[in-house]
Amino acid sequence: MSAPAELADRHPAIRIDVHVGDGDGAERRLADDVLDGLTRPFKEIPPKHFYDSRGSELFEHICELPEYYPTRTEMAILEASAAAIVDAAAPVELVELGSGATAKARLLLDAMDGGARRYLPVDVSERMVREAALALVEDYEGMEIHGVVADFQRHLDRVPPSVANEPRLVALLGGTIGNFPPGTRRSLLRDAAALLGPDDRFLLGTDLVKDPAIIEAAYDDAQGVTAEFNRNVLHVMNRELGADFDPDAFDHVAFFDRRREWVEMRLRAQRPMTVRVADLDLQVEFAAGEELRTEISAKFTRDRLELDYAAAGLELRGWYTDPEELFAVTLAGRAR
Repeated sequence: MSAPAELADRHPAIRIDVHVGDGDGAERRLADDVLDGLTRPFKEIPPKHFYDSRGSELFEHICELPEYYPTRTEMAILEASAAAIVDAAAPVELVELGSGATAKARLLLDAMDGGARRYLPVDVSERMVREAALALVEDYEGMEIHGVVADFQRHLDRVPPSVANEPRLVALLGGTIGNFPPGTRRSLLRDAAALLGPDDRFLLGTDLVKDPAIIEAAYDDAQGVTAEFNRNVLHVMNRELGADFDPDAFDHVAFFDRRREWVEMRLRAQRPMTVRVADLDLQVEFAAGEELRTEISAKFTRDRLELDYAAAGLELRGWYTDPEELFAVTLAGRAR
């Protein structure tokens, strides 16, 4: 932890609860996921393991590429609609799941125009939570920050209840919900719904179904940055688990599955190979052309999203999108 981040422990308006250990490998249960994923008939690794420090830098670069529309489009929607969202939700607390950097939180907190009493960033990275707390606490006078270092897929029950049952806005942005298969996605939405009281609202960012060429270009850019990002999961396993993957022996693959309406990213072995993962005492065989799935990213229609909400006990209360309808930010509440 950096010295500035440690200052969060001494600020009277900041509290940090830690429910997972820090560190790129331990905090994401990398060993468990690798053992499970590489011993399946169809090999796969969850996309959260892209994001060590190098992976995070590569993703920041991806967000600046002309092909990668989701991040900038969601930001534009929030810039245009934050006031309307806040008017509809009337929150005094903001809970941000998978909070990361503070840019989106600032748009919502600014729209609350001094009415925010508490901000609760929830993220698996303790460093990110502490840095976000310090970045915001001085800019929003009178607002408390209660950071929660946790995996929101497993630890939503650790999110503190609202103060005096005052209205809160729980946000899951960035299209992250699309990284989960349908059953897991609905389970996560049910867990998020459990955080809501009758007057609380849930804010969700979702990428929309559109021309497959636009979608595929976003995940296979001309500069090859996404390919490098995809291969980074092999570097993570090599470093953290003593694996001996040769990242250059895997091709980046990205395609839009038109039936399931999601993007898949995979790594395809160029030749037969045996990979050893020393820390797991594991030996994994790859045939020539065999693929390792590293990410799915579901794209939504309004109808599909309403069905997912209904299955989680939620109902759509607000729909905010861009002029080209590339992306949507939606507001939901508990079903009446």
